[in-house]
Amino acid sequence: MNLFLSAVGLMMIFEGIPYFCFPEQVKSLARKVPEIPARTLRGIGFFLMMTGLVVVYLGGD
Repeated sequence: MNLFLSAVGLMMIFEGIPYFCFPEQVKSLARKVPEIPARTLRGIGFFLMMTGLVVVYLGGD
């Protein structure tokens, strides 16, 4: 459970960095997201999930 909570905490830190450092750019990007096709967003999401899986796998060794 400690490892899981550490992972969630790290995720929250990394997710919060853009909002803290570049709030205006985040707002601008948020306005543009509805214009991006769903297929493109799914592709980006899939790529990020697979990259995260590889990182977790390599970090476990």
